[in-house]
Amino acid sequence: MTSVGYLVNREEKEEGMKIVKLKDVPRESHVTPLFTGPDVTRQSILESKDLKLAIVNFGRGTRNKFHTHDGDQVLIITAGKGIVATEKKEKIVTVGDVVLFPAGEKHWHGAAKDSEFSHIYVTKAGVKMTQLED
Repeated sequence: MTSVGYLVNREEKEEGMKIVKLKDVPRESHVTPLFTGPDVTRQSILESKDLKLAIVNFGRGTRNKFHTHDGDQVLIITAGKGIVATEKKEKIVTVGDVVLFPAGEKHWHGAAKDSEFSHIYVTKAGVKMTQLED
């Protein structure tokens, strides 16, 4: 392989596969009316034409309000103890749990009163969220 061929192949690989080290993704304050308190940060992991991934970090007892998404949402619990809830049930979740909220399901999620809580969320790019409570 010539050196020019090596550079072309190397650049193609860098444009395709992406590797993100979660410890290197900066935390940014994420205060919006969706949350019950100001102790929330967000870490944007990556976004492609098809997917969006971010980490949301909640302070003790902080949660988001009832909302829906027009596409499925997956949560991967990465730290602490949290609560996920729909209109019909409420469950405790911890590190390693994976939660699916189907499109249109009214739900909320956040930290238990005695723990901080973090999760990665995965949605299809462009999914719209609708807040359902003030």
